[in-house]
Amino acid sequence: MPQNAFSTSSPIQLNKKIFSWTDRVYITIYAPDFNSDPNIIDEIGVTADDKITVSTSGHSIPYRLVETGPNTGIFSGYVTLTGDPALKGSTGVDGQGTNPTGIQSTCSPTCGPTNGFLPSSNNDGVTVSFEYNRNEVVTGSGTISWNQGSIQWLQSSYPVNSQAIVQITDPDMNLNPGAIDKFDTSVWSDSDSGGINLTMTETGPNTGIFQGTVYLTTDLRSAGSRLHVSPGDTITAEYTDNTLPLPYSPSDQLRLTATTTAGTVLAPLEQAALSNARIVDSTGKVLSKVNVNQQIQVVSDVTNQQKRDQPFAYLVQIQDNNGITVSLSWITGSMTPGQTLSLGQSWLPSTAGTYTAQIFVWQSISSPNALAPSLPLQIRVE
Repeated sequence: MPQNAFSTSSPIQLNKKIFSWTDRVYITIYAPDFNSDPNIIDEIGVTADDKITVSTSGHSIPYRLVETGPNTGIFSGYVTLTGDPALKGSTGVDGQGTNPTGIQSTCSPTCGPTNGFLPSSNNDGVTVSFEYNRNEVVTGSGTISWNQGSIQWLQSSYPVNSQAIVQITDPDMNLNPGAIDKFDTSVWSDSDSGGINLTMTETGPNTGIFQGTVYLTTDLRSAGSRLHVSPGDTITAEYTDNTLPLPYSPSDQLRLTATTTAGTVLAPLEQAALSNARIVDSTGKVLSKVNVNQQIQVVSDVTNQQKRDQPFAYLVQIQDNNGITVSLSWITGSMTPGQTLSLGQSWLPSTAGTYTAQIFVWQSISSPNALAPSLPLQIRVE
């Protein structure tokens, strides 16, 4: 029986610190003293001298792990968490009765290295214990928690009569890590508020990422994965998350939505138009020249050329004839489809000279994506 089985301070390692309730828990134990034969693949967890137990709250199974190769002294395997159907009952995690299995392995005398199943809840933990000497035990553990999901369209706009893809990320809906899971979600448009129930399909076993393809049509009625739209429509996808982390309770729900637009996508610099740059005084009179210490406004017209609301930042940068910036100011707001706004920023010149105002319209200050080409304006101060 080994007296000093470990040469590392963390002999048991799990692949994550936080698991979802139906995750796979990959276990690695570093135990070089249990590499009894350098020419074969050894096992641990099969005798009274090397017992392994994997546990969640109220559930445990004896387990065995196998060496990763001859003479490595590293032993591995995985256990599959199977959730707790009682947490969601007849409504299920999707509101339609779908639940995890909640099964537990009954293998004898031990399970492993890959056929272990353990029920788990939304506020739980998983612990692996290895008794390498009588009454000498090392452990490794992780927490089990539900996750808050997210939903998004892969593009901000799609042409009509094309395909649009919506994506939902929620590890809690990965009910079977060995298979591709599916569930339905709601999608509708301005032209069809009733919309469709869209099947969301996991991108692969154990990813927790689900995608659904919507076929946008202007000619046909909505049916199946086909959605009737008109140019300029807002398309909305909704996901109701029934498995929320603390401090939510198991009975809580969270409605998540994402939107995209049906219509031709404009080039970035064609999303808005910037025109008619001018200098005005406090009464709104257009000026051809400016006096020192005269309060003025640098004004231009901004038009939203899209069929959707557009947030914006309107910036005015003023430089002297040496290219030195003497003023930089901005305002932010939002324009409705096709709306034109006359926007201005004030400036009080303190020195005579020739200045250049450069006018910009961006998506926002934090996202400086130009919606239109910048517009220059020369200012003569006397």
